[in-house]
Amino acid sequence: MPSTLKLSQRETAFNNEVVTRFELYNSLFQTLPFYQVKDTGILLPFFSSHCEKGAAKQLSPTTIIESFFKKYVPDIDHREQINRLFRFIQYIERQVVLFDAIEDSSFSKLGRADYIGTLQSLLQQAALSDENRNDISKKLSDFSLRLVLTAHPTQFYPGTVLGIMTDLIEALKTNDLNNIDVLLQQLGKTPFFNKTSHTPVDEAASLVWFLENTFYHAISDIQAKLEEEFDIAAGHQVLELGFWPGGDRDGNPNVTTETTKDVACLLRQIIFRCYYRDFRVLKRRITFRGIEKTMVRLESMLYENAFNKNLVDPKDIQGELLELLQSVKQTLVSNHDSLFVDIVDRFIQKIRLFGCYFATLDIRQDSRVLRQVFKYTTEQTATGIPDGYEDANEEEKLKSIAFKAIDFPCPEDADDMAKDTLNTIRLMKQIQLSNGEKACQRFIISNCQQASDILQLIDLFLWSGWKQEDLNVDFMPLFETVNDLKVAAQVMEQLYNHPFYKAHLAKRGNAQSIMLGFSDSTKDGGYLMANWSIYKAKVELTAMARKYNIDLAFFDGRGGPPARGGGKTHRFYASMGNEIANEHIQLTIQGQTVSSQYGSVETARFNIEQLINAGVISALHANKSDVLNERQKTLISKMAEESYHLFMALREHDLFVEYLEKFSPLKLLSGINISSRPTKRNADAPLKLEDLRAISFVTSWSQLKQSIPGFYGVGTALKKMKDEGSWDEVKQLYNSSGFFKTMLDNCMMSMSKSDFRVTAYLENDERFGSFWKMLKNEFELTKALLLELTGTSVLMEDSPVDRRSIAIRERIVLPLVIIQHYALQCLNNTNDKELTEIYNKLVIRTVYGIVNAGRNLA
Repeated sequence: MPSTLKLSQRETAFNNEVVTRFELYNSLFQTLPFYQVKDTGILLPFFSSHCEKGAAKQLSPTTIIESFFKKYVPDIDHREQINRLFRFIQYIERQVVLFDAIEDSSFSKLGRADYIGTLQSLLQQAALSDENRNDISKKLSDFSLRLVLTAHPTQFYPGTVLGIMTDLIEALKTNDLNNIDVLLQQLGKTPFFNKTSHTPVDEAASLVWFLENTFYHAISDIQAKLEEEFDIAAGHQVLELGFWPGGDRDGNPNVTTETTKDVACLLRQIIFRCYYRDFRVLKRRITFRGIEKTMVRLESMLYENAFNKNLVDPKDIQGELLELLQSVKQTLVSNHDSLFVDIVDRFIQKIRLFGCYFATLDIRQDSRVLRQVFKYTTEQTATGIPDGYEDANEEEKLKSIAFKAIDFPCPEDADDMAKDTLNTIRLMKQIQLSNGEKACQRFIISNCQQASDILQLIDLFLWSGWKQEDLNVDFMPLFETVNDLKVAAQVMEQLYNHPFYKAHLAKRGNAQSIMLGFSDSTKDGGYLMANWSIYKAKVELTAMARKYNIDLAFFDGRGGPPARGGGKTHRFYASMGNEIANEHIQLTIQGQTVSSQYGSVETARFNIEQLINAGVISALHANKSDVLNERQKTLISKMAEESYHLFMALREHDLFVEYLEKFSPLKLLSGINISSRPTKRNADAPLKLEDLRAISFVTSWSQLKQSIPGFYGVGTALKKMKDEGSWDEVKQLYNSSGFFKTMLDNCMMSMSKSDFRVTAYLENDERFGSFWKMLKNEFELTKALLLELTGTSVLMEDSPVDRRSIAIRERIVLPLVIIQHYALQCLNNTNDKELTEIYNKLVIRTVYGIVNAGRNLA
């Protein structure tokens, strides 16, 4: 634990740099006449204070809102009251942006407790001895980090707002009052949401903003520093980017083959625009004789690929670009005293990093869809699959798959799923030709349950124009549910032993990636069981890979909040013992995590460096206590089982779905115009928990301010240990195991964003009173036992700056939470169609600000 002095210094810096400046600029912000109602900014502080006092008294949202208008604005009717609430929402949304910008602008001054886990600490260790430097170099030569940007409906800021935030952060760094004033005015007049739903291409364009403005610079800077300081194997790429928007079609009928093609073209065009901007800097310096023709050729190629949207038959020109730049470099070395060679080297390095594709576009589809397409194809043409295959058991299926290469163009009258799957498989080859092999070389099978799910997909490739000898594709199973995780190692052993798959892996360098889904496993089994199931699966899958000499990479499907695998992510990777493969770190970056952790070059560098450090240090300086002994595994297993039973009893409770539908915005999430993806699978069917997307499930609980997926069952599990006399062992486990400590610390982070005062009015509700009390009692039990276990008096006591930041954000958005629950209460008590539509809009508008403020709520 950091010293008290350092904690005090960080808190002081946070108070001076963030809290004080927020109060100052917020007072300026509230005087700006943005909207039709000029006194909104003046009334807002009174409204915020009224909500805080009402929540403290555990008054119902309706009572709080009605008493406010009665006291402060008594002469307006109900519709005008609603109008005022919309205006308050618009102000609060922008207060959140202001706080984000101030906090991000102060990033370098806050003296982060985790700064020890950055690239600087690696360099300090390397400086101690040549042996250390060689060890780190060797590890970096085997290590890779892949960050995969995914489209999820919690990245609410549109590109225009992100641009303002970027400029605002820079102005705040120097307290440029005039510029800040103008930017706040611009912020006030800029729309925060779309009037129409996003298409998948819109989602891609939104996330490409981060590729272009932060990742392009941060990743190339870090790779350059690593190559400069360490002797990394030639050509080894430590950092890689992945991209899901436009490729992930699991449960999203709006993603089509044409969408995938458009996004691949977009990624290609944007990386060339980045290159062209860099080339213009190079052109201003390289003004010497003997290079003119090469420079003209380079400029023509880059410009054409960056700006010609009608480019015919584009090709992967990475190799040609590198040859031309090497020619420029050689001329500078031979004839011009190596002047400006450093600029050329940096340009060469970027083209090696990003090629003609920027980020690998992953394709993902559900195994159930792929099985249907496989069945359809076998019915349409001779594939070598025997009659009765569908009714065969798994062992018979594995023997029957023939891997016969045929060319089966998908008929026009095929259903949409068959056309999309078969045509996208063909498109992947075209993308590899135009953007490079790495541009589209991974196919993820979600809900993967058996080895035949992978092998049948390989057959679909061989039936769609691919040949066995040039099958440059990695097939990646995604194990998501608790039951699927239990059999994952068995499934992989069947694949490792299968002759065709074994030969395919050999051609791919014996490298296998396996994706594990945190979100669905949490929805499926609760927080403790999800984390423990994934940990156990990783141990088993690692042992299996080592048995067959496979270079294994785990791809973690992590969301923003701890309930979906987020939180202090780097600490999870730093705590991996040698039982778990950790040579490659791959994880999804989604929702508000994108803007909160990678929204600027500075924060992106910090968070990427932490992940690199976690992977390298966990391998070089493995903590023996991170390998759990049998007794510790038994303890965690008991706790996981206990919490699982409680969570399953909650899921099966008669009021569970009704409670979510009635008191959270669950039913209205599909009306938020920020995602192309439906709220649930089987969008036209009645709501069933199994169809509900994990992100909608977690978001609904976070809007309720109850964070059930992030803690429910933990208290009961800890109590069981205490009652059985194992409390001291659990304490020792928390203090020694990085995995167990991080899991519980992240649980406390989730709980810090809960506020049962908002729904306390339900305690005496005739229908839902006992259900609410059941949730609240588990929260209080969990809180009490976690505080006792950690020896602290408040949640997140060891992270005072993070705790204070969360508290301020929660205070900013409390009025939004109150407004949301007021509107939901109104919806439950009206049959007026016009008012119903208005209340729906009111609920939907509050969701934006609440998630944005939470930064990793969904």
